[in-house]
Amino acid sequence: MATTQAWQYMDARKGLENSLSLNKSAAAPSAASLRKGQILVKVIAAAVNPADYKLPEIGIISKLFIKKPATPGFDFCGRVVATHDSEQGFSEGQLVYGALSPLSEHGTLSQLTIVPTSECVPLPDDIDPHEAAAMGTAGLTAYQALIAGNATQGSRVFINGGSGGTGTFGIQWAKALGSHVTTTCSTANVELCQRLGADVVIDYKKVDIISELEKNSEEFDIVVDNVGTPGLYENSHRFVKPDGVYLQVHFNMTALRRAIQPAWLGGGRRQHKIVGLKIKTDDLAQLGKWLREGKVKPVIETWEWENVPKAYTKLKSGRTVGKIVVRVPDH
Repeated sequence: MATTQAWQYMDARKGLENSLSLNKSAAAPSAASLRKGQILVKVIAAAVNPADYKLPEIGIISKLFIKKPATPGFDFCGRVVATHDSEQGFSEGQLVYGALSPLSEHGTLSQLTIVPTSECVPLPDDIDPHEAAAMGTAGLTAYQALIAGNATQGSRVFINGGSGGTGTFGIQWAKALGSHVTTTCSTANVELCQRLGADVVIDYKKVDIISELEKNSEEFDIVVDNVGTPGLYENSHRFVKPDGVYLQVHFNMTALRRAIQPAWLGGGRRQHKIVGLKIKTDDLAQLGKWLREGKVKPVIETWEWENVPKAYTKLKSGRTVGKIVVRVPDH
C-alpha cells in the first residue's frame, strides 16, 4: 500500500493543536480512487485558517460529519500528479492552487490530497506557490465581501481589522478595485497597513474607533467587519451612508444577532449582510491575475512541516499578521 505523510487527528475537542500527530505512513490517496471532477495533487504549500480548528472542535460536527482519522487544511498550492480519465481541464505536472470546501473529505496538510476541479485553478507563471497557497480562504472571503458590497472605483470602504489574513487581502483587493480604504489595526501594524495601500489607518490601541470614524468628512459606502467589534454595527449610522452596507465576515452568534435585531431594540440602522465563503474558480482566477500583475502581495509567515501544531497555537493567539503558510516536504 502506498503511503504519504499527513497531519491527522481523531478527536479535536481538547484543541486541534493538542490533538494532531504526524503520520508518516498514512494511506495515500490513489489515482484509481479518483472520481469524475477530481484530481490528485502533490501539495507544495498549505495555509492554515481558523475554520481548520473551529469545525472539528465542535463535538457534534466532528462526530457526525468528519471521517477519522482526519487531516485539517483547506488552502493549498501543488502539482497535479493524476487526473480522472474523463478530465480535460487539468493535466499531470500542472501547478494549481485553490481552497477546499469546509468538511471536505480530504485535507491539505498532507503530501498528497484529492481536490475537486471546481475548487482549484491553474497557477499563473512566475508566482510563488507559498503566496498562492495563502490566497484561498482569506483571499476569496475578502474579495467576495467587497463584491457583495458593490465596491468599485471611488467607493469609500472601511475594513475593520486590516492586519489579519482577510484584512491584508481586503485592503489590497479594495485598492485594486479603485476604492478609498480606511482600516483599523494595532500600533505595531500601522506601517504594514499603510504599505498595503490603506489611505487612512486607525490605531485602535490609541483612539476610539467609532469616534474616529465620525470625524471623516464623507460617510462610508461599505464596511467589512473582520473582527466583530462590540457596538460597531449598532453605531454604524453615525459613519455609514443611508444606502451603505455593513458586511460581517463569517457567521457567529454576534453576526446572527446583528442580522435579526431591529433598530428599535438596539440593533443597527444600516443594511447588514453576513459574508460566507463561496469557492468560485472565476474568483480564484481573478485573484491569481492580480497577484501576477503585482496588484497584491500576500503577507505570509512561513512555517516548517514539523511545526504545524505550533502554527495552530500561533493562529489561535490572535496575534498572527497576514497568513501562516506551511511548507510541505517532497519526501
